[in-house]
Amino acid sequence: MKEKWFLYTKKADFNAIAEKFHISPIVARIIRNRDVIGDEQIQEYLESDICRLNSPWLFKDMDKAVNLIQIKLSQNNKMRIICDYDVDGICSGYILLKALSDLDANVDLVVPHRIEDGYGINEKMVEKAHQDGVDTIITCDNGIAAYAQIEYAKTLGMTVIITDHHEVPYERTDGKIHYIVPRADAVINQKQSDCSYPFLELCGAMVAYQLVRALYEAKGISERTVQRFLPYAALATVCDVVELRGENRMIVKQGLQCFERLKDTGLCALIEQCDLDKKNITTYHMGFILGPCLNASGRLDSAKKAMELLNCGTAEEAERLAAWLKDLNDERKDFTNKGVEEAIQIAEKYEDPVLVIYLEHCHESIAGIIAGRVRDKYHKPTLILTDAEEGLKGSGRSIEEYDMYEELTKVKSLFTKYGGHKMAAGVSLPRENIEILRNKLNENCNLTQEDLYLKIWIDMQLPFECITTQLIEQLEMIQPFGKGNEKPVFAEKNLKIIRMNICGKNDNVLKMTVQNERGYRITAMMFQRIQEFMAFLSEKFGFDEIDKALQGIHNDISIMVTYYPKINVYHGKTELQIVIDRFC
Repeated sequence: MKEKWFLYTKKADFNAIAEKFHISPIVARIIRNRDVIGDEQIQEYLESDICRLNSPWLFKDMDKAVNLIQIKLSQNNKMRIICDYDVDGICSGYILLKALSDLDANVDLVVPHRIEDGYGINEKMVEKAHQDGVDTIITCDNGIAAYAQIEYAKTLGMTVIITDHHEVPYERTDGKIHYIVPRADAVINQKQSDCSYPFLELCGAMVAYQLVRALYEAKGISERTVQRFLPYAALATVCDVVELRGENRMIVKQGLQCFERLKDTGLCALIEQCDLDKKNITTYHMGFILGPCLNASGRLDSAKKAMELLNCGTAEEAERLAAWLKDLNDERKDFTNKGVEEAIQIAEKYEDPVLVIYLEHCHESIAGIIAGRVRDKYHKPTLILTDAEEGLKGSGRSIEEYDMYEELTKVKSLFTKYGGHKMAAGVSLPRENIEILRNKLNENCNLTQEDLYLKIWIDMQLPFECITTQLIEQLEMIQPFGKGNEKPVFAEKNLKIIRMNICGKNDNVLKMTVQNERGYRITAMMFQRIQEFMAFLSEKFGFDEIDKALQGIHNDISIMVTYYPKINVYHGKTELQIVIDRFC
């Protein structure tokens, strides 16, 4: 993958901002680089106060949904929640189930089976609900694309409330877009064109959270009661990879703080099983450890097990389920690594800007993960297709320059089913359409070679002597980091390697002493891309120079790096360090 480095050059009076908000000019520059402009936005960014969350009543149909649920509660009508099988679906389903159960609702929950049922509500589920005497169906993290299924439920006399965050399906006729919104009794989705909710990037769990917030407000229940669901909303927000801006950043920041006081048996058991400390949970832990364990249930078995864990009442049962989910996720990792290896071998044969890869023996549930890994390696939109019970199923992951949902919509006649958004999508299609799909996507593609370069944005060139304990503590203020609020990237050039050595239990850590042009030295650590780094050094400077650096003697190596500073505490000794990410 080719990459280009760019330096942000956005202008502002950084010293004035620093003085006004009692922060470093370096932090002020980073905030400006994130397009946080004006006193109100800066204050909101620094505080991320949950009180600034928009009113749930701004959602179109929120009043209808709340009134309907209150009627159903008063009449003890049977309600059924139908969620999705990923982390966002599981968390949104749990939030609604727990909230309604606490109101003594006659409610249950169904999690679709990924292979047997597919994504979202289907006619079979509607029929089963009707047979079970269900009066009202509430969808979460799905439903906006289920026009026919909702019509069927209505013919059976059922009430349907949709809560979803996905793009509203549309048709383009004579150059005009016509949105296709299911005719449910209430549709809560901020992406409807006539919805006045101002923040569009909420995940499904946050839409569910806002419904509960409105319902509790209508029943006179304290806002503090709703906030017990913040860890689940935060977990879903991170795992659904929505941008950590505005409300999303508020939710994740507050949710992380709520983890410290978390007492829920199920989630606490999973945290303990993963050897994590709930007082120090980060977005990394949510996105790469806890989330994948919950996801593994829906990928390789049934997501019911993940829901059972979250809703678990006893410590013994929670411990058993948490251990099972962790083991299942470890198994999923092995399958994924094999699939990624095979996909990369196939990708090497194509020069297409859009990769469409068929993996015959891939479990359909991990196609999305493999697509993401291939996308990351080549910085190209990637669709991974695999065999399903009827035809093929696939998952896609995209890059910022390519709106995958829009491009798939242009060729929707090739699919039996599809859905998603700009950065990710899912498809079902007949086997014979693979090559047609590959050709159509690449014929229609307007990506340039420039688009296919991975763009590395550097916040500023930061001399090592500017790194202080106070600066690192202030950088913690602007967390959590993630998509839309990226971790700051600093750079230094013309660095000399004074000494380096490979360490770690599996020789997977590189420790160096590096020196900048002004003679300032600092310890530098590298935890990833070590083999690639050593290959780069050998190609550019030769093995003799590497040997000199390993021996700690004068050498001719000179490099430029991107990095992030940290405080390392070891045996009671505190040391400022940098962690190197990229190099050239």
